[in-house]
Amino acid sequence: MTPNDLGDFSQVSENCQKISIDELVRLANRQLKQNWIKHRIELAGVGVGLVTSRTRFGGERLWFACPVCGKRVGKLYQNQSRILGCRSCLGIRYAKSRYKGMVEAPL
Repeated sequence: MTPNDLGDFSQVSENCQKISIDELVRLANRQLKQNWIKHRIELAGVGVGLVTSRTRFGGERLWFACPVCGKRVGKLYQNQSRILGCRSCLGIRYAKSRYKGMVEAPL
């Protein structure tokens, strides 16, 4: 070997194809998410679609598409009438939104 001989470059990492487990997992997650979005899922006997939105840093967030109004929501509710929908469609309010000191109606 001479001082200027850099050796055989065919066996350096830059010349080989790399397979990273992190890239493989990201690809699998992306494909799984795309397959979910293409198909409707069934919740409580109702077909519910899934939609996505972009996040600030280039990612995607999954949402339910409300079966009643079609709005994207993070939670769906089923009322006593067995209707599946978002809070606004079903008229559901949080208990904490009631005024302080209100008397609860007897059950």
